[in-house]
Amino acid sequence: MIGFIGKSVILWDFDGVILDSMPVREYGFKKVLEKYPQEQVEELLNYHNKNGGLSRYVKFRYFFEQIRKEELKDGQLKTFTDYYSEIMRERLVSKKNLISESLEFIKRNLEKYNMHIVSGSDREELRFLCNSLGISEYFKTISGSPTPKIELVADLLIKYNYNLKEVCLIGDSKNDFEAARQNKIDFYGYNNTALRGLGTKYIKAFT
Repeated sequence: MIGFIGKSVILWDFDGVILDSMPVREYGFKKVLEKYPQEQVEELLNYHNKNGGLSRYVKFRYFFEQIRKEELKDGQLKTFTDYYSEIMRERLVSKKNLISESLEFIKRNLEKYNMHIVSGSDREELRFLCNSLGISEYFKTISGSPTPKIELVADLLIKYNYNLKEVCLIGDSKNDFEAARQNKIDFYGYNNTALRGLGTKYIKAFT
């Protein structure tokens, strides 16, 4: 089992680390944007898959402003993200989507570490999913977008006055690595072999 020597705090990404949600996330973008050209949606999905730690707010803006070269007003953005969240709430509440080895590690180590979720997922949706899946009690806090992950981590470190050497972040994207690096805490890559060599360690498995 992977060792977290000298650590007392673990910050967890959510999608791809605790919940196997990527197929549903992709479906959500396809469904919300189904009236737009397929090649443009595929370009967005490519961006989405390369930037797992970024929020849907950033990704929808990227689709309209960078791919389609259109202005996207805040009200329009809310319409798209609300519809997306509705799909996620319907399709991600099954416990079969939980990544069992991560969850078992979390359960076994509740007394050993202070654990928090810091995610690119929408904050309210994230808390709804954690409550529905029965895992909220395992975490000291659950934080999500629209606040960028770098800021979420920074705010958490300040609020709890954690010793940076005792904190690590577990994630599956380069954006997670950047959030850890910018906040001067260790990064442990997981569930994405492209992260090997980045950060402190790569977790092949929790058991």
